[in-house]
Amino acid sequence: MPTLLIVHHTPSPNCQSMFEAVVSGATTPEIEDVRVVRRAALSATVSDVLAADGVLLGTPANLGYMSGALKHFFDQIYYPCLDETRGRPFGYYVHGGNDVTGAVRGIESITTGLGWRRVVDPVTLTGEPDRAGVEACWELGATVAAGLTA
Repeated sequence: MPTLLIVHHTPSPNCQSMFEAVVSGATTPEIEDVRVVRRAALSATVSDVLAADGVLLGTPANLGYMSGALKHFFDQIYYPCLDETRGRPFGYYVHGGNDVTGAVRGIESITTGLGWRRVVDPVTLTGEPDRAGVEACWELGATVAAGLTA
């Protein structure tokens, strides 16, 4: 059974609503036979990444960059996972108060270095997530999870 690893830093109600929508999409009953593992960015390990068939990342944009927690995750897993996870499918979402550009650039740079393959456009939201933003997060989770069964 394929495994989707969701690595997230969820420090605010806005990030929480995005995270919950992603999990709801990834675990929808229409997608069968995908194991969904959720890990806070500070708890996710090399073993978690190596055991996963796909990864979904979530972070706030803090001071023009991804959260320190997600950066710490990448710092911990980068070299141990570099050769073993090339081509790994992934997606991500970012929430910011007014700008997410630096966080997006950082995630794209690191995942490119890892050789991961983005399989869906990221969801990037600023301000309070509206209905369309929450639905986009649901679609993100469902798309990445469903892709693991193909």
